Amino acid sequence: MTIQLYGYQYSVYAWIARLAMHEKGISYEWVEVNPFAKDVPADYLAMHPFGRVPTLVNGDFVLFETSAITRYVDEAFQGPRLQPIKPEDRGRLSQIISIIDSYAYWPLVRQVFSHGVFRPRLGHPADPIEYQRGLEAAPLVLRALDQLANEDGFLVADSLSLADIHLAPMIGYFTSDPSGENLLKQYHRLSNWWSAMSLEKHLVDTKPVLPEAPQTNLSKSV
Repeated sequence: MTIQLYGYQYSVYAWIARLAMHEKGISYEWVEVNPFAKDVPADYLAMHPFGRVPTLVNGDFVLFETSAITRYVDEAFQGPRLQPIKPEDRGRLSQIISIIDSYAYWPLVRQVFSHGVFRPRLGHPADPIEYQRGLEAAPLVLRALDQLANEDGFLVADSLSLADIHLAPMIGYFTSDPSGENLLKQYHRLSNWWSAMSLEKHLVDTKPVLPEAPQTNLSKSV
């Protein structure tokens, strides 16, 4: 039976789920759902009552919430281990993912990326105040993650883990804005990690293709 992954093509959390699936070598069927649409399908809302993405369906088993999905695919399927064995490392992994969800997502993605890159490319109005608030809030998050990051190339332990998989798409979106890219360079460990991680095959393969920016709106958007 084919696994189905429901998601929005531009969603950073759907990107995270796809990245985990690719790292594990899991085949799946992608089902596009736009959570921002006025008419989210009723059958999708029956699976995910909050109407967000992603949602994974494996036979009769339905699972939503990104961190639950990535842990499930790591533990339920063969492939490279994406969670370390040592309790200390697993604790650090959980801590980093929690920081990403609680403190990184909003300024890095919903403020800097959305108002600096995404909305202008869709031809939608951007809010320069929200964009600036994101840039002002980002250093605290980046500093915390920089201090927690391992110096040996990965965020936790000595191999790719769910911590890397959760952070990389957010940094990918954040650094697509020039100010975000410049800001990340101030944090040595994170900057070195991203230089290597940004070239990782599965991250590149799953990266959403953003629309081209309308030239007439670009100068007025951010």
